[in-house]
Amino acid sequence: MGNHHDDLARLASFFGGEEALNIVKALANAGTTTDDVIATQANVRLNTARKVLYKLYDHALVTCIRSRDEKTGWFIYHWKLQPDQLDAFVRSRKKKALEQMRTKLEFEKGHSFFVCKGCPGIRVTFEDAMESAFRCSGCNGQLVSDDNSRTIQMLEDHSRKLESELSEGPIAFADGRF
Repeated sequence: MGNHHDDLARLASFFGGEEALNIVKALANAGTTTDDVIATQANVRLNTARKVLYKLYDHALVTCIRSRDEKTGWFIYHWKLQPDQLDAFVRSRKKKALEQMRTKLEFEKGHSFFVCKGCPGIRVTFEDAMESAFRCSGCNGQLVSDDNSRTIQMLEDHSRKLESELSEGPIAFADGRF
């Protein structure tokens, strides 16, 4: 498979694991073909192949043409990869992640936080800590100030990295993350 097909295969793996990877490889090798052929070549159940194909279709990563079998009257779907849509899909995922990261960054910058040393999952804003008289809701222990400067720095670094990737040319994702 070519570079786009390799990226699409990794993306398929993200959507459905090893079975989806086999389905994309089968489709890449076949060009345009039916879900029956894809399922057979990928060595997966027909329902599994259809489920993966519909997920990829929902994200415009595959296309299909529907025709009617004149003998049976059943619809036949002919599937084809659209590797040129990979860049747009990854770009949109990265934009969404960047928006979420910016929202989280603004929240972190705009609040002071308090934690309970006895309950690792307890982290509350100053306002919530004040309402509880700086007592932990889990163990009634004392809430102490939490320094979130490392969290802010990490969010800023990741935001800059995503902004840089979005400003560059075609996007490819690494390590299966978007």
